[in-house]
Amino acid sequence: MLNPSELLQSGGLLIVAVIIFAESGMLVGFFFPGDTLLLSAGILAAQGKINLAALLIIAALAAIAGDNVGYQIGRSLGPRLFRKKDGLLFKQEYVTRSEKFFEKYGSKAMLLAHFLPIVRTFTPIVAGVGKMHRAKFAFFDAIGDTAWAIIVTMLGYWFGSKIPNIDNYILPVVALVVILSFGPMVYHLTRALLEKRKRKSV
Repeated sequence: MLNPSELLQSGGLLIVAVIIFAESGMLVGFFFPGDTLLLSAGILAAQGKINLAALLIIAALAAIAGDNVGYQIGRSLGPRLFRKKDGLLFKQEYVTRSEKFFEKYGSKAMLLAHFLPIVRTFTPIVAGVGKMHRAKFAFFDAIGDTAWAIIVTMLGYWFGSKIPNIDNYILPVVALVVILSFGPMVYHLTRALLEKRKRKSV
C-alpha cells in the first residue's frame, strides 16, 4: 500500500479528487479505499497542510462524479458486465453482494453504501443496471457521498487535532481502518466458504 501521507503531500487535493473518483468511476476502490485516504487527509488538514473546506468540497464532488459514472456504466454495460467472468479486478461476488444490499435497502442503499468498502464501489452500477430513476439516484447518492466525505474526513481531523504528531503514525492508523473495514467482509466470506465445504462433505 502506498503511503497516503506522502501521496497527499505530493499530490494534494488533486490526488484526493482522482482517487475518490476512481473508486467508483473506474471500479478500483478495493485497491485504495477512499476511507483511508480521507482519514489521512483529515489528519493532515488538522495540521494545516491541507485546506479543510476545500478538501470536504472536492471529496464530496469527486465521489458524486464517480458514482454517476458508475451508474452510467451499469445502465449502459450492466448486462454484459454482470456476465463477465471473474478476473484480477472483477469478481462476480462483488456485484452479487452489492445487488443484495441494494435490494434490501432500496434508495437507502445510496445513503448507506458509501460507508462499506467494495459495496460503495459497485452499488451505483447495480442502481444503473436496475434502471433506478436517475434523479432519485442523484439525489440520494449526493446526500450519501456528502455525508461520507464529511464524517470520515472530520474523524481524521479530530484525531489529528487531539493526538500530537499523529502524522508519524498514519500508516498504523490506516492499517487499523482497513482491518475494521474489511474484517466483517472477510469473516462472512470465510464463514460462507466453510459452510460450503461442510455441505459438500455431507
